[in-house]
Amino acid sequence: MQDGAAAAETAYLPPVQDTAAAETSYMPPVQDGAAAAETAYLPPVRDTAAAETAYLPPVRDTAAAETAYLPPVRGGVGVPDGWYRGEAPGAAGPAGPAGAAPAAESPAEATAYLPPQTAADPAPPAAASGTAQPGGPAGRPGEPQAPGEEPAYSPPTLGGNTMRAVDPAQARAEGLSPIIDPGPQSALLTAALGLLLAAAAPFGDLALLLPLAALQGLTAAGWFRLNGMWPARQGIALAFLGALVADAAVLAVDAVHGPGAIIGTLGVWVLLALVLQLRSAADPDERMYGLMASVASAALAIMCAGFLAAGSAAVSVGAVAVAVAVFVRALPLPPAPSVGVSLAAAAGSGVAVGALTSIGAGGALLGLAAGVCALVGLRVAAYDYPSKFVHMTAGVALPLAAAAPAVYLLGRVVG
Repeated sequence: MQDGAAAAETAYLPPVQDTAAAETSYMPPVQDGAAAAETAYLPPVRDTAAAETAYLPPVRDTAAAETAYLPPVRGGVGVPDGWYRGEAPGAAGPAGPAGAAPAAESPAEATAYLPPQTAADPAPPAAASGTAQPGGPAGRPGEPQAPGEEPAYSPPTLGGNTMRAVDPAQARAEGLSPIIDPGPQSALLTAALGLLLAAAAPFGDLALLLPLAALQGLTAAGWFRLNGMWPARQGIALAFLGALVADAAVLAVDAVHGPGAIIGTLGVWVLLALVLQLRSAADPDERMYGLMASVASAALAIMCAGFLAAGSAAVSVGAVAVAVAVFVRALPLPPAPSVGVSLAAAAGSGVAVGALTSIGAGGALLGLAAGVCALVGLRVAAYDYPSKFVHMTAGVALPLAAAAPAVYLLGRVVG
């Protein structure tokens, strides 16, 4: 009866439903990868610190590298007085046990960390005494140099050096002038060769041939060495052979046709030098350089045959003028006055020798022209840090070789 009464009381009540399931039935399901879905489109996190320093150079211990070769400081040894702050000058360094003075450091320990000295760069003996080398530091030659002062060399100049007192390699390294005049030894040889030509000219062409051949050989060898081409045996032999052929051609023709024989020989030798260089297997630049040197050497050696084509009186006047001009130029005089004195001496010698020959007063003009040509040849032989071998070959021969055309031309005019 009770069960029927409970059912009758709740017959008109609405049924009890699961409200929690009804409230969440339309909500999206909860997934475990919600956090992964939220960060799916974000860029990955990388180690930025490593990326920022990837191309930076490694940090090195620069302090240790800077003091690697310094001797170690031990107990105040090697530290000057007053080095530390608050220390009075002349105060003694830290004392050892019981106030004893620090032990003296041996030379081996003092130089243990110094770089080794090699024999490739020996110190000059004069550097230890503090004296300057001649022509080295910017100052007067032999002037003492202050301790610790670095030498400052003067810039290159074109004034030249009358006396040969500087080695070419040393002058190039120190930035001195590239013009180094041959000096008195070459001047004496040039004067001796010029006097031989002047003395042999009155005895005929055959007597003149021997000193002329020596002049032509020195010219051929000196020009190649002046251009830095050595040994260059083929080029020297070719130029010297052309000079001998020119001498033979001048002797074979009349005096009137002497210039034609010289020019014809020169044309043939230029063509021969061109053919030989075309057959060379060297680089084009080297062949061109060799061609220019060969042609110039042959031209200068052949041009010396002008002494044979000229008259004997003109040869005597011109050769003596060249000898006097070169000798005076080698005297220790200032550059500008030295040139003037040399030309005046050449003109004076031309007058003196011309008075002894048939040229007369015209020897002054001939001597002056020969002196100018001699100084030009001397200047060419002094260019670009020449060696002593260049001075003893080109420095001897070029003044006389350059004067040969002037001797022939002016000899025809004043003779």
